[in-house]
Amino acid sequence: MASKRSGRQPSLAQLRAFAAVAEHLHFRDAAAAIGMSQPALSGAVSALEDVLGVTLLERTTRKVLLSPAGERLAVRAKVVLDEVGALLEEADAVRAPFTGVLRLGVIPTVAPYLLPTVLTLAHEKYPDLDLQVHEEQTSSLLEGLSGGRLDLLLLAVPLGVPGITELPLFDEDFVLVTPLDHWLGGREGIPRDALKELHLLLLDEGHCLRDQALDICREAGRADAPVTTTAAGLSTLVQLVAGGLGVTLLPRTAVRVETSRSSQLLTGFFAEPAPTRRIALAMRTGAARAAEYEELAGALREAVRPLPVRVV
Repeated sequence: MASKRSGRQPSLAQLRAFAAVAEHLHFRDAAAAIGMSQPALSGAVSALEDVLGVTLLERTTRKVLLSPAGERLAVRAKVVLDEVGALLEEADAVRAPFTGVLRLGVIPTVAPYLLPTVLTLAHEKYPDLDLQVHEEQTSSLLEGLSGGRLDLLLLAVPLGVPGITELPLFDEDFVLVTPLDHWLGGREGIPRDALKELHLLLLDEGHCLRDQALDICREAGRADAPVTTTAAGLSTLVQLVAGGLGVTLLPRTAVRVETSRSSQLLTGFFAEPAPTRRIALAMRTGAARAAEYEELAGALREAVRPLPVRVV
């Protein structure tokens, strides 16, 4: 192996070959994954080692291992290949808007209730768009957006994150879901300060809806909100309410889906102004496809008008 790197640059084919071997740690599997013959794959990795002046792999008769240098450079190679892929996607978008892949991240307290509208819109208005949906919590979505793994987010705002532009879609009220025998069940004009005395069931840590519910309680004058029972999703939360363990707050878009599963629930409505949340699309500031995302936001605002929301 050369003691120092030559003036040549590694090719994308060499980087792809090395990244595939680093992922699979098997030449045959790596070659199959990228559609290359084993001899060509091995040659490409050897050529990359020559160009870089380092040993990337430790080859034995039974298996392939990454050298210490290979461990470090595999991460860099993946970043380079991801960026090249993003460049090609951006070029496709410039040539033909609303074509190619759009990786949409959605929070769990929005996905089941808004995705039917989003997917119908995409199918009817943007048939050449390859929409790929990823349901994750807000922190993971923001990491995915800033790191380039995701293109666009659908979530509750404000985020207050530098480098991210929000495209507001609508506001929706929260309602109080109770068991049948609860004194606030089915009432209208519920004062917010009623939340001071209620046994409120919340989602697990990490869900933005949990934080919003706690903020609403604090605004109502509740100094603390002791939580003894939590749930990973709204469906479980509502079933806990139906079982008499407490009450919970639901966004209006979730009410029909979640309360229809049980006859043991009532929905109460707060006095104006009711506690609300705002839902928006979020993109990287300065994204090459910003004009597309803004057009999509406009189309979504029209598409959600039949829902129990107030379009922004």
